Amino acid sequence: MMKKTALAVSIALALGTSATAHAQAKSAEVQALEARITKLEEMLRGVTSMAQEAKTTAAAAKAASTVPAPLTEGAAETASSFEFHGYARSGTTTSKEAFRVDGVGPYITPAGKLGGAVGRLGLETDTYVEAKLKKNFMAADGTRGSFNFMVADGVNSNNDWTGGESNLNVRWLYTDLTDLASFKGTRFEKSTIWAGKRFDRDNYDIHFLDTDIVFLAGTGAGIYDMQLTPDWKSNLSIYGRDFANDNSENVKSYILTSNNFIGNWQVMLNGMRSKQNDNGSGSDRATTGYHGLFAYKAPTFYGFKEGFTKTGILYGHGLGAQVKALGSDGALLSEAKSARAFTFGVTDLGPKTQFSPALIGEVSKDRYNKGDDYKWVTLNARLTHAINSNFEMQYEGSVQYMDLDSTFDKADGNFYKLTIAPTFKLDTGAGLFARPELRLLASYLAWDKELNGFSYEATAADPGFGGTTFTGSSKWLLGAQMEVWF
Repeated sequence: MMKKTALAVSIALALGTSATAHAQAKSAEVQALEARITKLEEMLRGVTSMAQEAKTTAAAAKAASTVPAPLTEGAAETASSFEFHGYARSGTTTSKEAFRVDGVGPYITPAGKLGGAVGRLGLETDTYVEAKLKKNFMAADGTRGSFNFMVADGVNSNNDWTGGESNLNVRWLYTDLTDLASFKGTRFEKSTIWAGKRFDRDNYDIHFLDTDIVFLAGTGAGIYDMQLTPDWKSNLSIYGRDFANDNSENVKSYILTSNNFIGNWQVMLNGMRSKQNDNGSGSDRATTGYHGLFAYKAPTFYGFKEGFTKTGILYGHGLGAQVKALGSDGALLSEAKSARAFTFGVTDLGPKTQFSPALIGEVSKDRYNKGDDYKWVTLNARLTHAINSNFEMQYEGSVQYMDLDSTFDKADGNFYKLTIAPTFKLDTGAGLFARPELRLLASYLAWDKELNGFSYEATAADPGFGGTTFTGSSKWLLGAQMEVWF
């Protein structure tokens, strides 16, 4: 019995020792595993921290690469970039006798002196270029600004060197500021303020006639894009400029302009003053004037087809009787008055055919001499048809009627133009206004014999009717031209 008890005790002790040893081994394994898990968690936290630090460092490096060091102590840090834009055309024409043709252009007719263009395709013989540079700035608070510089040159010569004929000119030199932090929360939050020499903004043209609806340019200051109501945006500026036909330092016109956009409607009002324009001689030349534009931009082609149309009327009195180039004509009488109407549009006639018609006309009285009575109207249309991705045929036709009755002479009759232009371009599918284009040109010009002989020089007292002498009754022109903008 004693032996059995001793054996039992021995077995129990052995089993207990084995269980204890096993438990101790298991506990050591768990501890080792927990240690490894803890170490892995620490490693993961380290990787995450390193990734976040790398991301922060990369963002800082990117910001540093776009923020130049201040030019002077205390100058605001800015993000900046450059832009380059331009326009250019160059072409030549010859008559069927292979002689160079002088004096042609969109304003070839007697009515051209009064703004009556007849369509540019096939008539442009000049070389003209605009080069525009823009430097953009942005402050840390989101305020943005830009410096704008444009030079232009135009000559009517076929020579490679035209330094003696150059008209190189700085046309833009202004700076603007927009998204001003100090304007946030006001009606001027998205407004742009500017000062310098420039073309006024938001005034369109009829490109195929080469005529602006309103061309306002000079040196001054203003504010654009004042959001007066949710649907009403307004521009307000003042410009100073000299008259194109008077270089006197004492003769300068000032134009105060308010340009308003209410939905698809545009209402532009302009007041003008040139105190010294009468030269103190008691002449009847205008020293004040007013001008207005009322227009509508439709998002369709006259309401029945995809495209767009723009239609409007202009009226001016005194200095405002030059309804297109505001403030540029100092020969106008104080009684001068002009009214002009226009409409033009663009639409697709098919998947490869585009069409753009335009109608513009003007009536003016007592313009340069009491009793003057001028009337002209131009109908123009451009049609393009794509043959393949790089080649299309362009056609342009124009008819102009004029009845110009001045104290000195009279021009009464019609002028006609038809141009055919095989054209190569980068992509004919890019649209009617896509450039560059390389064109061959053939134009047929015809006119009533009553228009022959008008070519006298303009003077302040008698600005004249034009610079081209019409003889015969028709003429063929052949030529080539390139045009590009970007």
